[in-house]
This record gives sequence, structure tokens and C-alpha cells, in this order.
Amino acid sequence: MKYVVITGASKGLGEAIAKRLIHEQIAIVSVSRTENKEIKKLALENDLYYKHYSCNLSLEKEVQEVFMEIAHSLFQKEPQEILLFNNAGVVEPIETVGNLDQTPIISNIQVNLIAPILISNLFFNKAQSTNTKIQVINVTSGAAVHPIEGWSVYCSSKAGLNMFTQTAALEQLNLKTNNTIIAFSPGIMDTNMQESIRSSSKTAFKDLDRFIEYKEKNMLLGADVVADALVDLVLSGNVESGKVYNIKDLLA
Repeated sequence: MKYVVITGASKGLGEAIAKRLIHEQIAIVSVSRTENKEIKKLALENDLYYKHYSCNLSLEKEVQEVFMEIAHSLFQKEPQEILLFNNAGVVEPIETVGNLDQTPIISNIQVNLIAPILISNLFFNKAQSTNTKIQVINVTSGAAVHPIEGWSVYCSSKAGLNMFTQTAALEQLNLKTNNTIIAFSPGIMDTNMQESIRSSSKTAFKDLDRFIEYKEKNMLLGADVVADALVDLVLSGNVESGKVYNIKDLLA
């Protein structure tokens, strides 16, 4: 049996991934600060295993405790495969260097980079003594490879996530495991993150007008469209471990 663990599952891309995987009859473990009741209802209607864990991914101790519990619970079931979507992310702080506050800097790095590393490390470790395959999908961003003024912390954390993905993939290859780890850049989606971006100030974020235009001209991708393309890739069995996939290539 397959199980999926999704961080940031309560809204946006995480919610859309969960809904699609429920239709694929895959058991769901939802991780976010608040539970999405619609996902729970859909899973139960489809007679699927479902469990929600509340977790603040910016708190290292909480991440360790919650994911130890998740891993212990799942590996006891001796699953064929665990899909791990490190999807949760934060764009804040949106501000120029020299005007950044310390707390949101640390929170951004914790959520976007440290949490995915800790979680991936834990699941790869647990898989060493089992026959369970782990497939990690780290949700990254085009900002990982394109510097954007006002997004220095976000760009840096996502660049780190890409490098972690590529390095971990090399290690798993050399260890001759069946595990895979990829990064996925979902493009510009119509989600709450975009609302946060549009509510920033022009002095903090030089490209503000361009992002407002994306919304006004209906240029944002729907989360369900992106989720379908990503899930199709993940379930195809043809992922290239270590690769950074881009939604543009999947929709081409």
C-alpha cells in the first residue's frame, strides 16, 4: 500500500495534491497548522486511511517530534511506498537587505529549508531497515535560480533546497537504494502566497506591479492544474532522482 505525507496540506497546492491523490486511492497524512475538513471528508467518503497532524514547521523541536510520530506510525504498517511532499513554504520577509527583521528571516529558513531537510533525513533513515521506498518531492521555486529584489531570503532558502535535493539524490544513488528525491517548481499559482506578495510595499518589492498584473490579467495557474501535472509525474514511475522539474516543461 502507498501512503502520502503532505506538508502545508490545508490550502493551495498542498490541498490540491491531497484531493488528487485521494482520487488515486492513496492514504493521506496531512500536516499543517490547521486541518482542512474538506480533505478529511473526501478521504473518509473514499474509505481511505486519513490522519491529520498539526505542526508549526518553523519550530524545529515540533517538526522533530511530530514527524517522528508520523514515521513510527507509517513504517509500522510496512507500506510499499511513502510519498513525501515537502510542500509548505513562506515567501516572507519581503524586504530589501538592510531592512530585514530577524524573526521572519529565521522562520523562512526553518520552513523552506530546515524542515524539508529534517523530514527527508528522518524518512530515509527509517527506510534503511525496511523494504519501503521513499519518494521525496520538494516544492521549490523559480526564485531559487533567479534573484528577485526583496526576496533575498526566499531565493536563498529555495536555492538551498535545490542543492539539498541534488546532493541527497547522489547519495541515494551511491547507496543503491530505491529512494528518489526531486524538486518541483510550480510556477506562479493563484494561492494565498500570491495575495501576500501583492500586499507588500513597492519600496520593499520592486516587481510588485508585475505581480498585480498577473492576477488582473488572469495569468496565474490554478493549483489543481499544477497538482495534476505533478501527481501525473510522481505516479508515472519515471522520475529522474535529483532533477529540478518545472511546471512549464510538464504542461508543454
